[in-house]
Amino acid sequence: MTSDTTQLSALGDATRRRVFELIAERPRNVAEITPLVSVSQSAVSQHLKVLRNARLVRAVPRGASNVYHIDPHGLGQMRAWLDAYWEKTLAAYKAAVEKPGDTS
Repeated sequence: MTSDTTQLSALGDATRRRVFELIAERPRNVAEITPLVSVSQSAVSQHLKVLRNARLVRAVPRGASNVYHIDPHGLGQMRAWLDAYWEKTLAAYKAAVEKPGDTS
């Protein structure tokens, strides 16, 4: 599985996407995330593990816990992939629009 599909797959789960969005708002630890989602602290930890493996978040140790941040490198890789796809789509659209029509 490529990192692009791993990242997209990681964000395919609604709860995991919500965890990601909360971390995107500001760095948080598991205890801060848990009351904001409808799953247990253990489940939040599992979602964070998937997001870490997909390189969408990174853990920074702080005392006895970790604070989770967006991983700009991993997110940048996904953005580059999406941008390339979008550029191809726009180029195809431009070609279709500029194609001379049949005037008969």
